[in-house]
Amino acid sequence: MAQLAHSVPENVPGDFWVDSSCIDCDACRQIAPSVFADAGSHSFVTKQPASGEERSRALMALVACPTASIGTHDKKGTREAMERFPEVVSEDVSFCGFCSESSFGASSYFIRRGGGNVLVDSPRAAEPLMKKLAELGGVSKLFLTHRDDVADEERFHERFGCERIMHEADSFLGVERVIRGREPVTIAPDLTVIPAPGHTRGSACLLYRNKFLFTGDHLWADEAGELAMGRGVCWYSWSEQVESLRRLLDFEFEWVLPGHMRRYASPSMRADIEKLLAKLRK
Repeated sequence: MAQLAHSVPENVPGDFWVDSSCIDCDACRQIAPSVFADAGSHSFVTKQPASGEERSRALMALVACPTASIGTHDKKGTREAMERFPEVVSEDVSFCGFCSESSFGASSYFIRRGGGNVLVDSPRAAEPLMKKLAELGGVSKLFLTHRDDVADEERFHERFGCERIMHEADSFLGVERVIRGREPVTIAPDLTVIPAPGHTRGSACLLYRNKFLFTGDHLWADEAGELAMGRGVCWYSWSEQVESLRRLLDFEFEWVLPGHMRRYASPSMRADIEKLLAKLRK
């Protein structure tokens, strides 16, 4: 629970605050960008909510915060904010919210599909979210992009009996379907696993309907809205990560949905990737 006594100095006065336990994961700034801003090493309240929707989104950020670093004096509307997750990103793809501290606040996603729903990476196993996912038909598959963002995967597996899918280089005992090698693997007519070593040895992306690419910590958009990768958070091989990016030119998609940093949508994704490759090779 956020402590008012530990409120960061940048907060503007009012009902909401961020305390010093913030890990700067960016979740609150994505969910409620008009309320929260970046102080460099932590988020803070830059403006108190001025409308009902702003307040609702600030409460969604409070609910999603992995470290419970956001506080409010008036908790009215918190239950309704919980019920807004998973929140639709586009079509049948939703953002789960309820981020986990063990994955440094990574985003996870829910795909509602006729062939069985898919969870991409694990959110926090909060009961309101678990209940909502059950109402939406449960989880058939749990795709884990890499070892950093597994969070509460075991609890989702126990609750829904979902098949866990992960690349062997990052996999752990108990994973039901292990992806091997570096070639793409079709796991359903609309789902393709694309190994993308670099960030970790076993990093992999999931392509859904040749439109949505779930990238873990391989590829994202930065806060300026530009497609990017992060050499400073590459734990295995930067040269291999760049090569994994190049291999994405073989696929069609319109969305990049990462674990960390910002989502990215573009009708000219191939050109955008080529531009990023040219920048990285300078």
